[in-house]
Amino acid sequence: MLESFKRFLSSKGTVNEKYLPFYLKWVTEGYRYLDVSLSQSITNEQKSQFLKHLSKSHEDWQVNQADNALRLYSYFLLKRHSNKADGISEALISNWKAVEEKTIEAIRLRHRSYNTEKTYTAWLRQFQGFVKGKELNALNGKDLQDFLSYLAVERKVSSSTQNQALNAIVFVYRHVLEKDIEDQINSVRAYQKRRLPVVLTVKEVNNIFDKMSGLYCLMAKIIYGCGLRLQECLSLRIKDVDIEQGIVIVRSGKGDKDRRTVLPESLKDELLHQISSVREIYEQDRKDNINGVYLPGALEKKYPNAGKEWGWFWLFPAKTLSIDPRSRIVRRHHQHPAALQRAFKEAVIKAGTTKQASVHTLRHSFATHLLENGYDIRTIQELLGHTNLQTTMIYTHVASKNILGVRSPLDK
Repeated sequence: MLESFKRFLSSKGTVNEKYLPFYLKWVTEGYRYLDVSLSQSITNEQKSQFLKHLSKSHEDWQVNQADNALRLYSYFLLKRHSNKADGISEALISNWKAVEEKTIEAIRLRHRSYNTEKTYTAWLRQFQGFVKGKELNALNGKDLQDFLSYLAVERKVSSSTQNQALNAIVFVYRHVLEKDIEDQINSVRAYQKRRLPVVLTVKEVNNIFDKMSGLYCLMAKIIYGCGLRLQECLSLRIKDVDIEQGIVIVRSGKGDKDRRTVLPESLKDELLHQISSVREIYEQDRKDNINGVYLPGALEKKYPNAGKEWGWFWLFPAKTLSIDPRSRIVRRHHQHPAALQRAFKEAVIKAGTTKQASVHTLRHSFATHLLENGYDIRTIQELLGHTNLQTTMIYTHVASKNILGVRSPLDK
């Protein structure tokens, strides 16, 4: 059995060859301690019992390695003993469709974004394909645990992708199947690579802006000048920009949080011109009796005509009308993200920048340049809308100068 496990690990490339003997050792010791046959799976409680015993005489890294070895062995046994049916009944397919419909309903009741809806339903379909013919009422935490292990071992997804899958399926278990299974999950975790963000210098940013023009140049400048995410920029409303006070309000940002950030003085004239141009589009829509723009949360039901108000109109509206994917109403949406991404990519190439820069790189550059100019890390955290300070702290590793904001007395 252990030789088969060794071949399994080698074929997947999950574990470095030189560590394979240790993984076999931990499985052997664990099963011997628990007095369980190697052909049987152990429970999470049994595994915790062995790891607690191991921690009394071994280093933390060894306990973690043993933990990972036993998780992989559990997944190996699952694959070895898997004899799931190939055929799936029409009734079961119908049940899964009902679950997907209820998932969409639960997402909308909680006013999650359309992107979240698409992501969660996509993961639900993948999970359905993984468990195949299993009845819905028989699903438990072990099924999700095995699915997450499959993503890490077979698909070799990143840790962020695995966490996204976890969040999606836990949502379905909790709000649709009404099962709380988080304590039952102990899967193989995807390897988390620590990558520093790509950051442009001020000169590189300006060189890129020089190769852009019109609306997309203004949008790129706002993302850099305000530290916005791409979707936050696209979702700006007329009422979100306070030119007089120099403030931009970001509504329903990541984590559904609102925040305020700085509006660059240098963009005020361009923004006034943009607002004037948008007003013409707005007035024409009102004359043509076009449906109001999409409103966040429950506002559309509470104030059905608010979408036709000037303040709620998009700062960067699309040129043409489109069908709302949820309500099927024909209305004007904001600019599509792909348009700005394409314009920015072309500008990066024209500017001769060799860095792998995307629109989001402008947000990284905003934070880094503020840090280099001596601004307090907590101020930057608030401007970016980070919940955890550790997320903001990564910019201290890419800031090139003056990250303390202190001037030495020797420089006087």
